[in-house]
Amino acid sequence: MTKAGTTSKAILSLDRMVHEPARLAILTVLAAAEEVGFLFLQRVTGLSKGNLSSHTQKLEGAGYLETVKAFQGRIPVTSFRITEDGRTALRAYHKQLRALLPEEGRR
Repeated sequence: MTKAGTTSKAILSLDRMVHEPARLAILTVLAAAEEVGFLFLQRVTGLSKGNLSSHTQKLEGAGYLETVKAFQGRIPVTSFRITEDGRTALRAYHKQLRALLPEEGRR
């Protein structure tokens, strides 16, 4: 197989659940914190409430994040945590991307 064919195959094998830009942003933020509130995550990612909700539901369905519902006084609060499967998927994704970079881009 040619180098271009190998590269194309590697790109097509990326985890599409992680590869989607909004979900990659969500997982990256969650990987840096123990737990992140919905409104904070919305501000940091720039996603609308509906878009953020849709992407977090997909990530939860894949087992990559966990939704935490609680109350602060009488106010309902939603936050998220990355799961171990989510961390593993994000690390694997990063490793795959690094492998696609030319030698000088791997530093």
